[in-house]
Amino acid sequence: MRVLIPRGGSWGDDVAQRVTDAGFEPLILPLVQIDPAEDQQQLQIMLGHLADGRFDWLVVTSQSTVRVLPRVPASVSVAAVGSVTAAALRERGVPVAFIPTKQSAAGLVDEWPIREGRVLWPHALDAKPTIAAGLRQHGMQVSEVVAYRTTPVFGSSDELLDAAQTGVMPIMDADVVRHQEELQAAGQDGDEGVLTAVEPAETPIDAVLVTSGSVAKQVARLGLAPGTRIVAIGEQTAEDCRCAGLRVAAIAARPNAEALVAALVSTADAR
Repeated sequence: MRVLIPRGGSWGDDVAQRVTDAGFEPLILPLVQIDPAEDQQQLQIMLGHLADGRFDWLVVTSQSTVRVLPRVPASVSVAAVGSVTAAALRERGVPVAFIPTKQSAAGLVDEWPIREGRVLWPHALDAKPTIAAGLRQHGMQVSEVVAYRTTPVFGSSDELLDAAQTGVMPIMDADVVRHQEELQAAGQDGDEGVLTAVEPAETPIDAVLVTSGSVAKQVARLGLAPGTRIVAIGEQTAEDCRCAGLRVAAIAARPNAEALVAALVSTADAR
């Protein structure tokens, strides 16, 4: 079974090894990359307010957000959408005060612990309004700002399909590749992955490990066979897959590499 892994870097290497150990053939093919927010002035203004302690809470819903954060004052409580994001914050020396039991945007809103205060939510350009709308309903004063953009690695469906079929990445802009390599060297390979070359292969894709809603959109562009096993890293990603027209075969019990591959193995055992 050939398994598409949509992220590179150390995370992709770890998952590829786990997939190999499970007896499957991994294909590392990063589908999305992280670009800076277009309005850097507004982002820096809001992050400056954060550093000055003008907010009571900071809500972080992605490892990619962690990378742009300034020093977070002790007076600001920090909420992370899940354990992976919380770990990235702690690596930066940022204490985490709240992680929802159900690790998703909806879970964070449902379990939100207080009913007044000022919140900053830096997020992706295409983030759903779940966090902002939900916290406002709870009585919070929410300020939000775009922290980064998630963009496709492949400019056309033809490029994407060719790479998936041959296992060969297209030639990328040198500045983009350098940026991704710098992130990897700093131990910061999160949603975007590092552009990774793989050996050509002729076998079809039998399964895909989907790690985010943006990845789900790119997987939908592949036009995969109906029997392709789609394995989602969490409930929110599974819902994003369904919205993109993908049929989910399994969902990881926890949002990490070990659980993701375990879910993949469960789909093989079930057949």
